[in-house]
Amino acid sequence: MPLSHPIHDPTVIDQFTAEVDELVRTGAEFHRRGWSLGTSSNYSVVVEREPLTLLLTGSGFDKGRLKPGQFVLVDDEGASLHASYPKPSAETMLHVVLARAAGAGAVLHTHSVAGTVLSEGFLDRGALPISGYEMLKGLHGITTHESSVDLTIFPNTQDIDTLAVEVERRVKDAANPLRHGFLMAGHGLYTWGKDLAEARRQVEVLEFLFEVVTQKRLLFPAQS
Repeated sequence: MPLSHPIHDPTVIDQFTAEVDELVRTGAEFHRRGWSLGTSSNYSVVVEREPLTLLLTGSGFDKGRLKPGQFVLVDDEGASLHASYPKPSAETMLHVVLARAAGAGAVLHTHSVAGTVLSEGFLDRGALPISGYEMLKGLHGITTHESSVDLTIFPNTQDIDTLAVEVERRVKDAANPLRHGFLMAGHGLYTWGKDLAEARRQVEVLEFLFEVVTQKRLLFPAQS
């Protein structure tokens, strides 16, 4: 449903109860699996392309116990579309640039233990290499386990606007584009998909692979 001047209508978010319900369920599931504890993480879905409008989790809410009033609509500059909505996440512009540059229909950010530890341990390499696993076929565009993924790792920063510019540049980099997701060091995973179902699948696949890499390094260090 096209949004007509949503900034003037605080009830416009009520059009998206199905999307809110799905994000509430996503938060509860990710919390249960240890990927989104406390107020960590943020999630979004695109509800309109022209003008670009995202439904996003508000800042500071427990993702395992999200409520319908804890979401916000933001525009293509990451600004809230109404003053009565909660404050958008501090990382809103990462969602916006992924929706804009990568064509994402949904963006999910998690804070698992494995993703956090690996993002620090491989920061000096600039990427986390993962190859040879059957689960890689769960990532968009991969059709064989004989594949390799180098998941880019960015240093953690409070300057999200600058990071968002770099993420957008990398998404558009024809020679080495961001695909599937990226890590922020000591922070966690960002991944996306054409819709929420695909983005959730990417989280599940990548979080599984993070656990595999971690366990392999612990149990078989000589092979790592």
